[in-house]
Amino acid sequence: MTATISVVLIITSLFLMLLILLHRGKGGGLSDMFGGGISSAVGGSSVAEKNLDRFTIMCGIVWAASIIALGLLLKP
Repeated sequence: MTATISVVLIITSLFLMLLILLHRGKGGGLSDMFGGGISSAVGGSSVAEKNLDRFTIMCGIVWAASIIALGLLLKP
């Protein structure tokens, strides 16, 4: 059981990193240094961005649940 939850944790961790990197920069960070501030001011929030937000939140919930489940199973 712990091996299955560990695999789910690893997969969701990698997928969560990918989803976070796909998000558009909101300003004030490294994305502005490389020209990301200009494009983010022009574009609005589209359906793709809203779906990306939903997928990121769902993946984060699964990630957190797998950490909690793994912690409860490995508790002495």
